[in-house]
Amino acid sequence: MLEVENLWVRYGTVEAVKGVSFSVPAGSIVSLIGANGAGKTTSLRALTGLVKPGAGELRFGSTSLVGLAPHQVVGLGIAHVPEGRRLFPKMTVLENLTMGAYRRSRADVASTLIMVYEHFPILKERGRQLAGSLSGGEQQMLAIARALMSRPKLLLLDEPSMGLSPIMTAEVGKIIRQINALDVSIILVEQNAMLALTLAQYGYVLQTGQLVMQGKAQDLLRDEGVKKAYLGL
Repeated sequence: MLEVENLWVRYGTVEAVKGVSFSVPAGSIVSLIGANGAGKTTSLRALTGLVKPGAGELRFGSTSLVGLAPHQVVGLGIAHVPEGRRLFPKMTVLENLTMGAYRRSRADVASTLIMVYEHFPILKERGRQLAGSLSGGEQQMLAIARALMSRPKLLLLDEPSMGLSPIMTAEVGKIIRQINALDVSIILVEQNAMLALTLAQYGYVLQTGQLVMQGKAQDLLRDEGVKKAYLGL
């Protein structure tokens, strides 16, 4: 579904991503793990047109993503849940959800809302509540649900467990599996490597902008280097 080849991204003179390559098979969950500054978030931002790659090829199916604006990327079927959620805090839950479907028809919005509420019933209850007044876990649910309103084929999740309690983190993990079961492929960026590799089929380890390891997620969970560096074992 997605192929990234030799991606380079610079912020001024700083090379944030240095020749990274990875792929996402249709229907899969693929995780990118690594410490702060590893290049995980920048890789996602390059895919969605939020930063311009210095070099490399990004292909979604047969379509190149290089040079596309973010709204064009959304139109292809890619949705991005950014780090920190980036909700509209002074808009209601329903208004935030509707913003996620700004490219879709009114009929599509209505049918997609039904689907979203099936997976996130708490959001239906909170529909008139301001997004900024929700709990951290509810805000993360809203951020994911807003992305789903665009009916994506590929969902990019950036640190969905950040700031959440262990119970809420487990709930988010359950939601990610449910979304994947809807035939939505997922790229999961997480500092919580245990969560990421438990959910994913395949994983890539980034370090200071470079790809240093890759493999089946279960193999990475058993790797002594990964255990010591990222799992605290």
